[in-house]
Amino acid sequence: MAEIVGVHGVKGVVKLKVFSDNPEGLTDYAPLCDSSGKLIFKITSLHQHGNIWLAEIDGIKDRTAAEKLRGTRLCVSREELPKIKNDNTYYHADLIGMTATYPDGKLMGKVIMVANFGAGDLLEVKPVKGASFYVPFTAKIVTDVNVKKKEVIIDPPPGLID
Repeated sequence: MAEIVGVHGVKGVVKLKVFSDNPEGLTDYAPLCDSSGKLIFKITSLHQHGNIWLAEIDGIKDRTAAEKLRGTRLCVSREELPKIKNDNTYYHADLIGMTATYPDGKLMGKVIMVANFGAGDLLEVKPVKGASFYVPFTAKIVTDVNVKKKEVIIDPPPGLID
């Protein structure tokens, strides 16, 4: 849902990078947890500040406590998310582990992560051999996502992968 990327001021306010179409919705999910599921968080206040979001988290009252959370990913359990209504809709988490193939059916690798470094979503693909690589998650390049078959079809332009 989001990642704590910094601290704002001295009262424990954290800066969030939000990975949702509806950032304000973060306050609707309670509780949020870290990626291990061990730490629980409740956002008590949230507002936009430029291209980031500022949040107050219950129990975090000073800069020192907030600094310790830098890099923490805030997650929600799958059961808390709205139900998916059709086969053309999915969550980014659904893509992880999917087989990535070329349009001709040749195996490319496995999707191991969905990332966003600010310019748009990227799929990180791990080939059978070699280092992983990123592919822009655009309709022109990722031509099909088949949730039932657990497969994405990727049509990379020349030079993107080689």
